[in-house]
Amino acid sequence: MSLTRRDFARRSAITGAGVALIGSVGTLATAPGALASTDTETTGDADDADRHGGGHGGSVGYGPLLPDPKGVLALPAGFRYRVITYSGKTKLESGEFTPSNHDGTATFDGPRGTTLLVNNHELKGPRANWKYPVPLTEGLVYDPAASGGCTVVEVRPGGAVAEWVGIAGTSTNCAGGSTPWGTWLTCEENSDRAGVNGMTKDHGYVFEVDPSDRRANRNPKPLKFFGRYDHEAVVIDPKRGHAYLTEDAAGPNGLFYRWTPPKGFHYGHGRFRALADDAGVLQAPKCYNSGGHFIDDLSRATKIGTVYGVDWVDVPDRDAKTVDVRKQFGPGEVTHARKLEGTWWGDGGAYIVSSYAREESPVQHDGQVWFYDPKRRTLTLKVLLGVNPDPSKDGAFDGPDNITVSPYGGLVIAEDGEGVSHLFGATDSGRTYPIARNDLNIGSEEEPEFSEFTGVTFSPDGRTLYANIQEPGIMLAITGPWRRQKRG
Repeated sequence: MSLTRRDFARRSAITGAGVALIGSVGTLATAPGALASTDTETTGDADDADRHGGGHGGSVGYGPLLPDPKGVLALPAGFRYRVITYSGKTKLESGEFTPSNHDGTATFDGPRGTTLLVNNHELKGPRANWKYPVPLTEGLVYDPAASGGCTVVEVRPGGAVAEWVGIAGTSTNCAGGSTPWGTWLTCEENSDRAGVNGMTKDHGYVFEVDPSDRRANRNPKPLKFFGRYDHEAVVIDPKRGHAYLTEDAAGPNGLFYRWTPPKGFHYGHGRFRALADDAGVLQAPKCYNSGGHFIDDLSRATKIGTVYGVDWVDVPDRDAKTVDVRKQFGPGEVTHARKLEGTWWGDGGAYIVSSYAREESPVQHDGQVWFYDPKRRTLTLKVLLGVNPDPSKDGAFDGPDNITVSPYGGLVIAEDGEGVSHLFGATDSGRTYPIARNDLNIGSEEEPEFSEFTGVTFSPDGRTLYANIQEPGIMLAITGPWRRQKRG
């Protein structure tokens, strides 16, 4: 049943749902790490310490980041890291080097106390373009011309590491999402057709990778019912069965999708392979505020706590045979957002990232995190980063990308912005604090460059935070005195 604009307005008025009406554009905060928020007001030195990770007691976070003598990862006092895989240095079981450009990652309980990780490799275009593409392992190849794919990493209790190919011959494997039955959905953030950029098959699909059963990954099959577009991430609602997917695209901005499985469908290992290419229903959102006014782009929200109602509109041609999916809708039909990136299921809903917004959007910002509540059919703005005035300076956060829900409260977010790159936390009330900084300069001393963080995810027992430095491609395991974070 659709939640109509009238129903949403009436419910908001009755329950006092804290809806923020957006009638004019406010000024976003621009101080380092600042939020456009009304529930984080503090003053003086305590506020400054919180923004920079210092201070304890009533503050959040773990304190200031300490430079790494090895020039890889700055962490708070008491924390340490370990390199798990390193492109061009560590090797797969088959003898080839670990592929480059690490991206989305998830962890799973493995046999005999091991931890299994599925790691995307965001490699686009022909294989000749890359020094370390994903090896074309027999039986695991979708398109032999494509350079991307996934590897499976096994971390054993004693510290030993093994790595092998999960899928190969896919393109631009950016993010994805784990499933309730213990598999990984890897997403192609590239929709080249066969014949374009040397590809021999159509791309822009989602594929399933099973970290525990290598045989299940043979003869890769695109899950076409999820649509063909520049996919970013996906999560599964374990209660209702819906899948929620994000699209990183512009001209126009991308969309946030919902896939409803066919009636009587039951999730589980291998079940997706049996579905028809047009199974279920793929839909895009149409958002409106409590006054019933249509919201054309999520950038219009300028206050944390803003709530939008959501209706869902059917996608006419999910395989985009002649027109890109996001271009199949006219003005006023669906709600767009710039750089819809990572998504993670937690707290009974889907957290969704809009990495930043610039001239292509109605309002500029340096990052939003939304929460979609499937029960209320609402989107609530949880984190909003003001435009960073100087990305070259440490202390400010911009460009959130991959995201995970922390077992210690709030969120942990991988930064893909300009200048300095961080892993940072966000409390339930929207306060932010640093967890790590990428100190690996892949540029020059005169013009330093620091790759984005990707693949942020906790181990199943919550003791280890895994994250990647995308270039050259390094998987890191971070441990330390984790503790429950206050709301701030």
